[in-house]
Parts: sequence; structure tokens; C-alpha cells
Amino acid sequence: MLLRFAYPFLLWVLLPVYVLVLVYRLKFYRYPRYIFPLSSQLAAAGFSGRSSLRRIVLFVLRAASLLLLVVFAARPQWVDERSIVNVNGVDIVIALDVSGSMQAFDDLNDRRTRIDVAKKEAIRFVEKRTSDPIGLVLFGADAISRCPLTLDKSVLKDIIGRIELGVIDPNATALGTGLAVAVSRLKNSKAKSRIVVLLTDGVPSPEAERIDPVHAIDLAKQLGIKVYTIGIGGERGVGYIQSPYFGIQSQQMPLNVALLEKIARETGGQFFRAKNPADMRAIYDKIDQLEKTEIETNLFHNYYEAFLHFIWLVFLLIALEYGLRLFVWRGM
Repeated sequence: MLLRFAYPFLLWVLLPVYVLVLVYRLKFYRYPRYIFPLSSQLAAAGFSGRSSLRRIVLFVLRAASLLLLVVFAARPQWVDERSIVNVNGVDIVIALDVSGSMQAFDDLNDRRTRIDVAKKEAIRFVEKRTSDPIGLVLFGADAISRCPLTLDKSVLKDIIGRIELGVIDPNATALGTGLAVAVSRLKNSKAKSRIVVLLTDGVPSPEAERIDPVHAIDLAKQLGIKVYTIGIGGERGVGYIQSPYFGIQSQQMPLNVALLEKIARETGGQFFRAKNPADMRAIYDKIDQLEKTEIETNLFHNYYEAFLHFIWLVFLLIALEYGLRLFVWRGM
């Protein structure tokens, strides 16, 4: 078990402040001294002033308490580098279209853009699949693996929530390349079921494709990976754009339904049509009903909070300091 800090930058900020305060206290601070007319007689009778031992002990206790609080502010965590956990035997990669057409919307009563709806429902889906490793691939004119398979859902949800159009060139749709990248993220997976959920609202751009969709389908079939395709947009291929000058404008936005059906059919998946935000939610709910198989797997870098294991030490030091002040050195 190793120890790490979730917020290490706080140590870089707080530790120098702590050291400066400590140096000031040791080098420059002077305890107040009070002179009484009978002080010489009291000293001759054996009464002493403020005990140096008292100052040292109480100072050390206070300094130790503050140092521990500084360390706790950085959120210490135990790192279990390799743990055996039970997970559902389904590895999933979400492949999301981030081309420019995803800024359109499909429902005049719900004017959230396609990308905003896709992000929200993807996050909701991730929250429900608590035991399944999930990864994320984005594709536009190119394709990138944005997040590898992970069980750290808080990190994955944060990544999905930060997706913006323009993170990669939005002027084309490299669907085949995006699918191939998503499939490649699953090729080394040992899960009993491996799935790609592919969302797009357009037609593949031949000039942008590095890998033909047909070849990507063959790769998925060879590896035994199911692909569930989601076509975003209405039956007539019409979407709406909010223009700053002309208001809401309808635009023709074709969708290659035949290709999406082919991808799903040949890989053992299923094609869905998301005509509006409500359809998107229903589709994710249906995909969530996939059969799950309970297996044991290795989970790397599992984190456990160390705060609660040591906070009692701070309480003990504070209690000891005030116990000495009140009951042992009260009159000194």
C-alpha cells in the first residue's frame, strides 16, 4: 500500500506558509514578560517564571497538530496497486461524433443541442454502469481515444462533461476511423462481452477516412465486438440551427441509416434512431439492459481515503495540549 495525495498542489502552497510561521514563531516572536514589585523576593523564595519545558512541549504539540492539518488538506489516500474486484463482464467504449452538425437541435420544445443531449445521457448511462469499465472515443475529421477503459466513473463523467465541439476538427465525419479506434480500445479486453456504442448524426466523409467503415466492421467482427449504433436526427433528416441574425433555421442534415444498420447487423448489435432527446434517453436505457456476467478481474490503482485513519491523532494532540495547559501547567 502506497500513500498519495489527491490535491498535492495544496502541499506546495500550505507547507511554505507553515514553515514561515514556524520560523517567525521560533526566531522573532517574544513571549510577554510582566514585572512585579515582589518578583525578586518570589524568585529568592524558589518561585520561577514561565517554565521553559512548558513552552517547548506545548509548542511542539501545537506545531505537530497544524502540520497534520496541512497534510490532511491535501487529502492523503492509500493506493492499492492491484486489487481483485467483482465486476460485470461487459467492457464498453462510447464513440461520439463531435463534428459541426452536432451543434444542431431536433426538438423545437427542447432546444438543447445534439452534443449537449448526447453528453448528458452518456453521463447518466455511465452512472448506471457502476461495475463496467467504460472508455470514450471522439471523432470528427479525425478520431482520438479520449479516455481508456476505466472504472473511475468520476473521472470519466468529468471528461464527458468537458467535451466541446472543436476539440478536434469538426468539418468532417471520419466514422470508419472512429469505429476502428473504439474497437482497438477493446482488442486486449478479456471481458466476456465487449461493446461499442457509436453515436453520429451525419454521413461519413470519404476524404477524412483513414480506415474505411467496411474495414472497421470486419475488425469488429474478427474480435467479436458488438456495435450498437445510434443515428441522431429526425426521419426527414432535418435539424435546426439557432442563427444570431435570422433566428431558428431548419437545415437538411442527411444520415446514413443504411450504413449504421449494416454496422449493427454484421457485428451482432442493434441500430437505434434518436429523433429527439427523449429517444436518446430511451435508447441508452435499452442498451443498459444488456446481459451482465459477474466475473473477477484485476483493478489497478484503487484509492482508499487515509484521512479517517489519522484524524484521531490530531484530536489526541489537541486534547493533550489543552490537558497540559488546564491541569498540569495551569498556574505556571
